[in-house]
Amino acid sequence: MKVLHDTLQLAKGRITLKKAILALAAALTLAFPQAGFADAAPGDVIITLGENLKENEKNSILSEMGNPENPLIITVSNSEEHKYLGNYVPKATIGTRAISSSKITIEKQGSGLEVSTKNIDWVSDEMYLNALMTAGVKDATILVTAPFAVSGTAGLTGLLKAYEVSSDEAIPEEVKQVANEELVKTAELGDEVGQENASALMAKIKEEISKNGIPQTEDEFRQLIERAAADLGITLTEEQINSLIALFNRMKDANIDWNSVGQQLDKARDQISNYLKTEEGQGFLQSLREFFAALWNAIVSFFR
Repeated sequence: MKVLHDTLQLAKGRITLKKAILALAAALTLAFPQAGFADAAPGDVIITLGENLKENEKNSILSEMGNPENPLIITVSNSEEHKYLGNYVPKATIGTRAISSSKITIEKQGSGLEVSTKNIDWVSDEMYLNALMTAGVKDATILVTAPFAVSGTAGLTGLLKAYEVSSDEAIPEEVKQVANEELVKTAELGDEVGQENASALMAKIKEEISKNGIPQTEDEFRQLIERAAADLGITLTEEQINSLIALFNRMKDANIDWNSVGQQLDKARDQISNYLKTEEGQGFLQSLREFFAALWNAIVSFFR
């Protein structure tokens, strides 16, 4: 519920509750069919370590993770980072060393995903969450960490690698590529229009595709993207629109199950609805009311 709460909190000062719902839906959207860790059971732990960690750094990270007994440990190399992110992330951002690491604890069915980070300054919690769901991972508690501030790309690469190794099931290369491209382009768009707006826009577009089918021409994609942006009050540049058209064109060729996408969007709304009925959710709504009341009072005072 951490991601749910954090996403809704972001709406407090910058976006409407509708956009917050769509932003969360984007974080929960599953681009490809789900499949859990095939041979893993609740309580099992998978750890990914950047291969360029010094021995003392590695020991410190394992200690931070609680020194779990008999974990499956996977090493992630910098070359693997560049292989899957090099087409979408500047080389300087990826760097020359794999440092960030992660701990994945398998939870019981239906528990959902929870992501937390430490010393990660470029890849957001939502990006990790999206990467996991794109790979088909569910029901796990995730910690991504590093001994000092890093971009976090090794952690992102490691999470995808962990799925393949632990499930003994290869993710098709085109799926990995389009999933990474989606995550990076959403993050980059977020730098320009706001992370919440970017996530909400992606969710809105996917929602329309799940309902009406995927467009077949660039003109149809353009109309869909422009309509979704207008509905959310987001202004996009021509370059941003063209970038999204190219992304969704590649998604079209990746055989995404858009019915599953629609189901996940509906599930996200149900989770939000249930959250807002809780004491914590009611507290959020009250805070939201107080914020807009204070904003209105400030506007009125300004014109007096």
